[in-house]
Amino acid sequence: MAAYIVTYDLNKETTRPNITGEIKKSPGWAKLSESSYAISTTETPKQVYDRFSKMLDNNDSFYVISLHRPYYGQGTKDVNDWLEKHLPQ
Repeated sequence: MAAYIVTYDLNKETTRPNITGEIKKSPGWAKLSESSYAISTTETPKQVYDRFSKMLDNNDSFYVISLHRPYYGQGTKDVNDWLEKHLPQ
């Protein structure tokens, strides 16, 4: 399974789409920050983007970035454990 960072910034939204709800439909996920998640999925980056694109406006930012080892950082134990388990070499 592939791992990706999904990061977004919804600008000028009067009603917020449920981006986090859609992220949590992925086979695996971990919240990295307020609007950045790591996900595991069998989808390609384009397929992930296409799944979310219907929720986005032209003024929003949304990226799907391949995630693999090595990585460095700090965070909560549950996120660190998720990264150790799901990131390919």
